[in-house]
Formats: sequence, structure tokens, C-alpha cells
Amino acid sequence: MNKPAVSISLSSYGADLVRRRGQGSFIEVLAAAGANRIEWREELLTNEVPEQLAAATQAEGLQSIYSSPTELWLAGQSRPNPELITALQNAEAFGSKWLKVSLGFFTDNNDLQTLSQILAQSPVQLLVENDQTLHGGRIEPFQRFFAAVEQHNLPIKMTFDIGNWQWQDQSATSAARLLGRHVGYVHCKAVARRADGKLVAVPPAATDLHLWEQLLRHMAQGVMRAAEYPLQGDDLVQLTTEHVAALARLGQSRLEPAHV
Repeated sequence: MNKPAVSISLSSYGADLVRRRGQGSFIEVLAAAGANRIEWREELLTNEVPEQLAAATQAEGLQSIYSSPTELWLAGQSRPNPELITALQNAEAFGSKWLKVSLGFFTDNNDLQTLSQILAQSPVQLLVENDQTLHGGRIEPFQRFFAAVEQHNLPIKMTFDIGNWQWQDQSATSAARLLGRHVGYVHCKAVARRADGKLVAVPPAATDLHLWEQLLRHMAQGVMRAAEYPLQGDDLVQLTTEHVAALARLGQSRLEPAHV
């Protein structure tokens, strides 16, 4: 049975550690832990050389996703964010097959034709994520956006961040039901509320894994998924191995033969 591809968002290891060590230092950790893909984080880059990281990931048999905080649509502008072209070029330089951005301010007046032309000039697949904002973290704008994507036959998939829906008090279950067929990448993130009222990402409990299992039923079998929650401990390989295995198991129960 083919296991689903599992990625690790490098932000999971903590911004300070990642910036101090450099993102390339985690390639061997992920390979040893059995991950299939690595998610570079643009906001955590220091002095990394893209071509070196591309070669190193390829040597370890890993593929990569390039995550940029770029918003696809800016407020009051019909054309795509000009920074999209740079982000696509950066993703390609890092050897990434996918670029993850946020939706931004999508309206019915946005210029999908220009977006189509930009994407046609890049080999990189665009993934658009629900973030934690009012304009880019709610279900309805994504329904309208992907209706337009289908109408224009654009090669775009969704990054479905399970935890981010909570920042706008949205139901992840409703989102999965309404948007699941558009999803190409799942960011797995459990969320807790701190004593000061702030929401934060946390590692999953058994109840979270059960919920994620249910959400994946609305998505393509074997959809690519990633850890985007704190992975912090003395033995990062062992810790990452455990979480890669847990995420790879999600959705596999429906493939197993029934016991008679």
C-alpha cells in the first residue's frame, strides 16, 4: 500500500532554531525521519543558497514545497499581487514543485486571465492557503475563488490549514465538506487557547488525530499532508519520525480490507 506523502513545515522547529541553524540543516533530519517532503519557509530564510538546498534535498530523495507569506490578491487591485512572479521564481530556484501562498483579498472583480498567464509561464504548482485573517481565513471567499478557478480551468489547488479556521471561528468540518475536492495539501495543526486568550498551535492529541481522519474523508485519497505545529525536543529525528508516521496513517483505514 502506498503511503501518503508527508511534509514537515520547517516553522515547526521554532523560528529561532531554524534561523540559527539554517533550513538546510533539517534536510537530513527529515530524510532520517521518513518524511517525503520539506516545506521551506520564506520568512525564516537567512543566508541560504537556493541551488545548494535544491541539490541537497534531491540527493536525499526529498521533494519540497516553498511557502511564501505573499497574498495572492491585494486589497483594491484586480490584478494578482506582483510579488507572485518573484515567489514562483524563488520556488523554482529552491527546486520546489509547489508554491504555497495566502488567498488575500479575493473579489469577483479579480483578473483570473492575468493569473492564468502568469501560471502558464512557471512549472510550479500554486497552492492557496486559508490563513488566520478575516479576509483570507473564511470559507465563503474560498468557495468563490475556487468556483472562478474551475470556470477558468486554472491549475490551482488549496492548502487546507486545519487549525487556521479557528482564528475566524470557522468550522473545519464545514470547510472540508465544502472545499475538500479542491485540496492538494493539508496543513495539520492542533490549536489551544492560552491563559491570556491567545490561540496557539500545539501538537495533536488523540482527539485531534481522530478529527483529522474525518476531515480527510472529504479530500482526495492520499492527499499530501504536513506537520505545522511545535516539534521541539532533544531528539528531533525520533520526534519527527513519530509524527511522520502518525500523519501518514491518517486516511489509510478506509483502504484496509475488512476483517471477517
